[in-house]
Amino acid sequence: MTAVDLLTFGEALVSLRSAGPLATGGALTMHLAGAESNVAIGVARLGHRAAFAGRVSDDELGGHLVRELRAEGVGVDHVRRDPQRPAGLMFVERRTADLTRVVYQRAGSAGSALHVDDLRPALAAGARVLHLTGITPALSASARDAAAWAAETASRAGALVCLDVNHRARLWDRDAARVTLASLAAHASVVVASADELDLVGAAGADEPTVVARLLDRGVETVLVKLGGDGARAYTRDGVCHAPAVPVTAVDTVGAGDAFTAGYLSGQLDGLDLAGRLRRAVTLGAFAVAGHGDWEALPRRDELSLLDGRQPGDTLR
Repeated sequence: MTAVDLLTFGEALVSLRSAGPLATGGALTMHLAGAESNVAIGVARLGHRAAFAGRVSDDELGGHLVRELRAEGVGVDHVRRDPQRPAGLMFVERRTADLTRVVYQRAGSAGSALHVDDLRPALAAGARVLHLTGITPALSASARDAAAWAAETASRAGALVCLDVNHRARLWDRDAARVTLASLAAHASVVVASADELDLVGAAGADEPTVVARLLDRGVETVLVKLGGDGARAYTRDGVCHAPAVPVTAVDTVGAGDAFTAGYLSGQLDGLDLAGRLRRAVTLGAFAVAGHGDWEALPRRDELSLLDGRQPGDTLR
């Protein structure tokens, strides 16, 4: 089997979206969600070969997840259907025009039962980049073991390993997360974190320069710090590079961090320099926040320049 450009794994979720408060009822629309699948789709839309591995339920909901991934050009040969466990659910309510609230029902889901054996065929097939997040190892002991095994195996095989901290406080506390994430970072070439997550791959309470210096000393090649509306910083042994955010009207921030990571990894696969990778990362982040959905607004390759030099409310004819 031919190696892919990017392999990622984790829990694909069924996202049920409401235009208003969940408590008042109303229509829900069903979508695919999940940090890792968001990255896979973002990379695939830009023309790279991406694959997703993991478990989904062996029912209509699991079938929907596989169908959505396949429709977006993401390889699903290594997705296993679990007949014993349900799909994880993610309810997204537009509580106000400026506030989106997310509620999860994922305990005991198919995705949380991820096991090392689920990943062996995918890793054996090969990948230029392995992308993992701090969400998957928080789901269960077996998922944590699988993430550790995959990071070590891919790194040893020469793949670029990207770790997005992506801390979820409802899944584990910061001290537990720090133990696991610091271990995973030891195998990573790229570490991605928001400013308030960075100490989870360092020491508790450590400031940004201290954590970055320690990661670079341990062999990490690039540390990316997401700054929201202020853009992002990228640290390497050669110094620091900053990219401002692309100005857009924000309508939905869910998935913006995953879009940022997808853009950066696409630039890495295309051989762009650091500034070019960072520019593509913030561009995809802008597309994500300017449209509704976790990944639906992400661009195709020929759309990457759509946000360049436009004015608010522009119409392309």
